Amino acid sequence: MLYSKFFGKTKKSSKEYDSVNATLLIKGGFIDQVMAGTYTYLTLGLRVLNRIEQIIREEMDTIGQEILMPALTPISSWKQTGRFDTVDVLMKTTPANIFAKAKNDTEYVLNPTHEEVVTPLAQKFVLSYKDFPFGLYQIQNKFRNEPRVKSGLLRGREFRMKDLYSFHTTESDLKKYYEKSKEVYMKIFKRLGIGKDTVITLASGGSFTDDYSHEFQTICETGEDTLFYEKTNNVYFNREVAPSQAPKVQYEDKEKLPRKEVKGEGIIGVEELAEYLKIPVEKTTKTLIFETDDKRIIAAAVRGGYDINEDKLRKVVKCKALKLADEKTVKKVTGAEVGYAGILNLPKEVELYIDESAGGRLNIETGANKTNYHSINVNFGRDIPIPEKFYDLKVAKDGDLNPESNERYQVFKASEVGNIFPLYTKFTEAFNYKFVDRDGKEKPIYMGCYGIGPSRIMGIIVEKYHDDKGIVWPKEIAPFQVHLIGLDLKEESINSKVQQIYQELVNRNIEVLFDDREDVSAGEKFADADLIGIPNRLVVSKRSGDKIELKKRMEKKTELLTLPDIIKSL
Repeated sequence: MLYSKFFGKTKKSSKEYDSVNATLLIKGGFIDQVMAGTYTYLTLGLRVLNRIEQIIREEMDTIGQEILMPALTPISSWKQTGRFDTVDVLMKTTPANIFAKAKNDTEYVLNPTHEEVVTPLAQKFVLSYKDFPFGLYQIQNKFRNEPRVKSGLLRGREFRMKDLYSFHTTESDLKKYYEKSKEVYMKIFKRLGIGKDTVITLASGGSFTDDYSHEFQTICETGEDTLFYEKTNNVYFNREVAPSQAPKVQYEDKEKLPRKEVKGEGIIGVEELAEYLKIPVEKTTKTLIFETDDKRIIAAAVRGGYDINEDKLRKVVKCKALKLADEKTVKKVTGAEVGYAGILNLPKEVELYIDESAGGRLNIETGANKTNYHSINVNFGRDIPIPEKFYDLKVAKDGDLNPESNERYQVFKASEVGNIFPLYTKFTEAFNYKFVDRDGKEKPIYMGCYGIGPSRIMGIIVEKYHDDKGIVWPKEIAPFQVHLIGLDLKEESINSKVQQIYQELVNRNIEVLFDDREDVSAGEKFADADLIGIPNRLVVSKRSGDKIELKKRMEKKTELLTLPDIIKSL
């Protein structure tokens, strides 16, 4: 491909964005931002995206069949599964003006995921036990109403997604397929050039199951996720589910002090509270009031410096969903405004759950359940009964231990490149989709879902593989194999030579981006080549004589080779 005829050349003067991938991909002419969270893929970017998706497609074909489902879905399907009013990133279409509304005022869901489409689809075609198991996948645009689109391709409102759905007659068969999918995913990431830094991570099963789901996380300094690694058992946890034991804190106190109430109006955060009370942050106690889906009132408490993990809490209290109580409920059960809840003297109907970090302390602070007041020098066994059990309710943080091995976690930043979920019978039950077994009886169908974000992977690879000059593409997904640069092109002999080299490479099925611009300096051409990041740079000039200068993007050295040697190398 001739760079002089190329649409979407480099824009090195483009502004700096909030992420490396957005900055370099826009400067390099790979993508163009239409609006926040939405991008056009230009020629270079589409070539990279297509390579990523082709690798994914080849491996998915070993466990599933490709289809293409619509982006639009009837709202009724989402209401049937109960998700229309609960999925917090759901988007829908509406007529844009009075003329469109006069023709058709129906509203549709813009799918962020496709369980509501694929389950009724399978139900139309597969009912007999003989047809199981099977998997259906697609690669398609998805839409999510993200509150804060950021980090370029890592989080957008429209993005590319590969989603696969598997169907099984038994839970054991689902789990067998689930394990096979892990192998296939890791092979994909190896082929994409990120396999050595991608790990399988335990994550939340969400509302589908109390089991873990599994994420595929690529270790990356700029990653938005935090992984906790327990070396003893070689297990990675996403921070959202990492079992956590707080490190012990030593206190100077030797005896219990008299409890008293202290006025502290309008104090925000435990750090400010600790400074006001002149105590360590670890002596403060954070207490939050929740309501469950089955109408119970829950109080949960952790040591100052920690946050409550709602997913952990949901599992401990054994409910399907919970939310922070509103101001009216908080005042009813505590007698105080929001911000002053504590673990003292709560009504009997309030279930109290205390994190293990809050135990083993002396002379602690807690909200007084009285507006503008805090209780200090509170002690278990004197002011509060010692709980029958302390729980793990907190969001893990660096320095915490794994409760099972008592080993301090290693902590890494990472970015999610894929995830898999056991859905079990959640969606097949919603659509009353069952199969007929050998005995002629209808029985439940089990499902799993398996996602990979090709556009997100593209952004993560740029975050991980770049230097101060630009992108460094892994050879497996680079837009071209070779960036051929011609210098001194106004000299006929040089121009003729480089044109012949270009044609020979093309004839050999070597993909080449040929910078044939005559009115651009060598420095600008080299800067463009480094920014674009193609693995091999070839330079033909007066200086190279009858040979060609070869430089690998990831190396500093250059070497002069003959064309046959270069072709052999490539």
